[in-house]
Amino acid sequence: MTADTPLTGRLDDDDYPAYTMGRAAEMLGTTPGFLRAIGEARLITPLRSEGGHRRYSRYQLRIAARARELVDRGTPIEAACRIVILEDQLEEAQRINAEYRRAAQAAPDGAGTG
Repeated sequence: MTADTPLTGRLDDDDYPAYTMGRAAEMLGTTPGFLRAIGEARLITPLRSEGGHRRYSRYQLRIAARARELVDRGTPIEAACRIVILEDQLEEAQRINAEYRRAAQAAPDGAGTG
């Protein structure tokens, strides 16, 4: 197998659902029940294998890890999920604002204002 195989590309993809529920729970140091709970709270939505088993991506595991940090500090799981969702939305809004600022600065004088 070479470095350019489709498998390598998928493994480098943060959104590729490479991890089973058991492996994801093990990596996070939590239980499958925790993963089910954050799924029910709509923090993450795992993809399903052909057999119907939940599969998680690296991106989803990072989100789940943040929720677990909050829960470990005593935050109720529903609140932790909402906090993580809001943090994610804020990060996206800040990224978009930075893009707009860069575009406005790159525009000729007078363009992009008003």
